[in-house]
Amino acid sequence: MTGFAITDWDNAYENGRNIPNGSDWPGVWVSPAQNFRDNSRCRLDIPYGASERAKYDLFLPEGTPKGLFVFVHGGYWVALDKSYWSHLAKGAVDSGWAVAIPSYDLCPQVSIAQITKMIGSAIDHAAGEVAGPVVLSGHSAGGHLVTAMMCEGTPLTEITQKRLQHVVSISGLHDLRPMLATKRNAQLQLDMTSATTSSPALHRPLPDVRLTTWVGGAERQEFLRQTALLANIWYGLGCDAYAITEPDRHHFNVIDGLADRASPLTRAALRSPDEE
Repeated sequence: MTGFAITDWDNAYENGRNIPNGSDWPGVWVSPAQNFRDNSRCRLDIPYGASERAKYDLFLPEGTPKGLFVFVHGGYWVALDKSYWSHLAKGAVDSGWAVAIPSYDLCPQVSIAQITKMIGSAIDHAAGEVAGPVVLSGHSAGGHLVTAMMCEGTPLTEITQKRLQHVVSISGLHDLRPMLATKRNAQLQLDMTSATTSSPALHRPLPDVRLTTWVGGAERQEFLRQTALLANIWYGLGCDAYAITEPDRHHFNVIDGLADRASPLTRAALRSPDEE
């Protein structure tokens, strides 16, 4: 039994008003992010494209990196930038990985399809700076963008595709067709064709890339559904896919584990295939 039909799609995808003290975010991320930038080995504002927002920050561990971890932020493709999330690099950096966090142009100035191509360019550029395997993670809209990287037709170069080991979508949106029923679509400017084309759940995954979809147990039902959806479909297409629900986490604090090398989220993201 799936429950009653959704009549208010805006509420179904609304996080802040449905989380206690939800208005505190994204402000609570600003200070820890700045503190991490101030106290880490990093290269900031590396350009990967022509636009002002086509830049990423690269955080480096001591010694030679084990590989490249990329985190792509959310904000419904219309808000925020890389500066809010720097502290989330800590878990991977402390585990010996280099971490890239890109900004990207936003809707409605560009389309979601254009943003997807930008993220591909950012990852390709960062992969040219750091050797070894590539692991991607993204939150909310960022979860959509990183899963798009492991679809057939990915914007990643073949060289980067061969290095891609694992994609972790945290509270990701993998079927964009419900966005057509939201007021937010005035900015996203999706129609049925573009929503279908840009939905990872409606594409085949690349072979030999592991997928983990991760969501907080206290999230909106639609985020729980979208998390299970992609892992279910892609598992049926032969993907090594896992869907994990982390208890007592909501949409904003579900990403906190990335700041801790010992957290279940960071350990799952960086676990090598031979540790399965």
